[in-house]
Amino acid sequence: MPEFPIRKIAVLTEDIFHEGGPAAEEPRRRAAALAIVKNPFAGRYVEELQPAMEDLKPLGLLLTDKLIAALGGDIKPIDGYGKGAIIGSDGEIEHGALWHVPGGYAMRARLGEAKAIVPSAMKVGAFGSRLDVPLGHINAAYVRSHFDAFEVGVSDGPRPDEILFCLAMSCGPRIHDRMGGLAVKDIKVWDGQR
Repeated sequence: MPEFPIRKIAVLTEDIFHEGGPAAEEPRRRAAALAIVKNPFAGRYVEELQPAMEDLKPLGLLLTDKLIAALGGDIKPIDGYGKGAIIGSDGEIEHGALWHVPGGYAMRARLGEAKAIVPSAMKVGAFGSRLDVPLGHINAAYVRSHFDAFEVGVSDGPRPDEILFCLAMSCGPRIHDRMGGLAVKDIKVWDGQR
């Protein structure tokens, strides 16, 4: 079984009070938890990668727990999420795809009845690369007020033989959202979309 030793974990938090308009009654909160891990597949082609998803499940739960704690410890206000990966230059994009199950399902497990697909972004990147992690509503992908992206990265990674795995969560809609579409209060189908 492959191992993904952790070199570093970072947690970023933001409280957004306004976006140029009036201050919100309650700031929007966002957080991202990032882990820099050794890529056991770096520098070579490996045909069978899927079993390694199982090895990453504890990391998904660890980062999820750190996010929930960073957002105050209560899951009720958390209504947005996303995930991403930056693969160091000796790896391939498919190594980032290993994060789909361990990252997405960890957040769903901890948040309870989250129905929507977890938005995702990944890329192969050089040392110090940044990634825009997409965010969407946890129960309905068509809720426009929660479409967002959270830029993440670390100054000293990923090294060529590393992967940066990231999970992100948010509380509330964009500040000053006014683009219409499905409102949270109007979610009715509970199919992950509407």
